[in-house]
Amino acid sequence: MATEDPNPDQGWYYNTRTKKVEHHDRGRSIDLLGPYPDEATAGRALEIARERTRQADADDKWGEDE
Repeated sequence: MATEDPNPDQGWYYNTRTKKVEHHDRGRSIDLLGPYPDEATAGRALEIARERTRQADADDKWGEDE
């Protein structure tokens, strides 16, 4: 008999392989982005990742003369 997890992970994840939002039953961790606080935010995971990458690139000062 399986026991219920006393401390379940309540985060939401975006699965890059299936392109679906997942909650309790999740795929392989290598395929997941998250956790996110809610389903709607997890659904925007790729958009959030793109924006974070753009911001990191903009903040990158390597090779620039000061």
